[in-house]
Amino acid sequence: MSQYTTGEMAKACGVTVRTVQYYDTRGILTPSALSEGGRRLYDDGDLQKLKVICFLREIGLSIDVIGQLFREEHPENVIEVLLEQQEQDLKTERGELDAKLEKIAELRKAVADAKHFTVESIGDIAITVTNKKKRNRMYLVALLLGLPLVALQCAGILLWALEGIWWVFVLWAALAIPFAIFFSRYYYRHVAYVCPECHTVFRPTFKEMFFASHTPKTRRLTCTSCGHKGFCVEVWGGDEA
Repeated sequence: MSQYTTGEMAKACGVTVRTVQYYDTRGILTPSALSEGGRRLYDDGDLQKLKVICFLREIGLSIDVIGQLFREEHPENVIEVLLEQQEQDLKTERGELDAKLEKIAELRKAVADAKHFTVESIGDIAITVTNKKKRNRMYLVALLLGLPLVALQCAGILLWALEGIWWVFVLWAALAIPFAIFFSRYYYRHVAYVCPECHTVFRPTFKEMFFASHTPKTRRLTCTSCGHKGFCVEVWGGDEA
């Protein structure tokens, strides 16, 4: 039977000597023998075990978990559960990393597009980026709900103009007016605006917001904090600004 020193074990598995020694102190890779000089000696079974430990470490299992696994009477019954849990943890971690990368990309784009970038602008950009998905989801819902009404409006106009059938247009009006009122109130309750001067997140009055000139991302409003009047960036406001 072959015997291996600590250095030979480390080289065979691509780890450091200190790592092999650490596994010994943690009780998960005890040498099968000691030389006359007290040096650790390992056999083929130990080498195979070290390879397993290295593999489990590579997929993210902790030393404590690996040690517990080796102490089990039937480790094959435990490893599947451990691997399933580790897979879920890694997927969650990957999702969190992807979200961070997306925010970094959004921030870099916003910084590149900003005409006059300042440190205070980071806060404004962060608010916009963080809630962008929620705001876009609201826009999508509005679009999906509005398309049938637009189709009904077009049909009503055509039928009235070509066939003299007016009741389809009346039906559209009966549906569109309550929808417009409902969505306007819903929209008002779920958006807020960032003042470009004092960087305060605020909510204007419904009347001011409704009649203000606007672009897809901004609206000309008066800040309730500093009184600045100009185009303010629209952000998701939830139920409160």
